[in-house]
Amino acid sequence: MPSGPGTLDEASARRVRLVGIDVDGVLTDGGIYLGSVDGTSLEFKRYDIQDGLGIYFLRRAGIRVAIVTGRVSDSVRLRAAELEIDDVAQDSYARKLPAFRRILEHHGVDPEEAAFIGDDFPDLAVMRIVGLPVAVGNAAPEIANIASLRLTRHGGRGAVREFAELLLTARGEWASLTEAYVAERSVDDVNAKPAAKADPRPRGARAPGSRR
Repeated sequence: MPSGPGTLDEASARRVRLVGIDVDGVLTDGGIYLGSVDGTSLEFKRYDIQDGLGIYFLRRAGIRVAIVTGRVSDSVRLRAAELEIDDVAQDSYARKLPAFRRILEHHGVDPEEAAFIGDDFPDLAVMRIVGLPVAVGNAAPEIANIASLRLTRHGGRGAVREFAELLLTARGEWASLTEAYVAERSVDDVNAKPAAKADPRPRGARAPGSRR
């Protein structure tokens, strides 16, 4: 039976060792920008920064994260690299189940120990085998109906972050992980590092190779 929005029990949360995530409609709002420059086709997607931090917390908790998508895109490869996600399956025919099974087998994870966040029919086969099927807030009815956890936020609008917080809170780890994150970024750099040497360049000049 599907749970209500935003409810997850501790036993179910602690069973999860790997989280699979769809891209279009989950990590993004499903919109795709297509174009070309000098004859080269380009595809752009919009990602939610808060989702990225949620994935970071999942990984810090020792939970493996995998991306499984039915489109092949450099955008996905780049975002996965940013988030340090090694398990990425991109299949232009949307054959997600075989790819996801290979990821599970590679890491010795049983399907019952996995969660998958989906939004539409290409995710259905995977969601039927995992222990914790999760639907984003704007998922197709068929996806929402089989989900054990229904999120309130839409794909590309913080749904993955919502899931991470629910899962880690149910495991009793959210508060400690977030406090550790804040503490790591509260170090007084003046005391922690030697003072930087004065820059001889005129004020406002940029160092070679620097970026803003």
